[in-house]
Amino acid sequence: MFSHIMVGTNDIERSRCFYNAVLGVLGVDEPIRSENKTGQTRLFYRHDGGTFCISQPINGEPATHANGGTIGFKCNSPEQVRLFHDVAVANGGASIEEPPGLRENKAGSVYVAYVRDPDGSKLCALFRPM
Repeated sequence: MFSHIMVGTNDIERSRCFYNAVLGVLGVDEPIRSENKTGQTRLFYRHDGGTFCISQPINGEPATHANGGTIGFKCNSPEQVRLFHDVAVANGGASIEEPPGLRENKAGSVYVAYVRDPDGSKLCALFRPM
């Protein structure tokens, strides 16, 4: 359904360090660095057919996070969810909501952790037990 997800940043190098560490937990390699025609730098992380991008805003306005928006990253185990969370916090992210753990709801059980990246974008690490 999705080709890619892109979030804005006000500090491309700070975001590169943050996402290199956090996405490295999921086995994602270094990003492809690109500059568009108007001079904004973008980073493209490619993994398992998906692309996650970070960009300086094209309109020259400050980057802001989406209120109510969350970007979810699929994890392979509860331990990987916890590591994603801990690496995010150690690299300038902020732990939000409840501590990482199992959540039960009508849709089933999931093991999740929520963090904000250095620019305020909300990220979720999620493992769904079979």
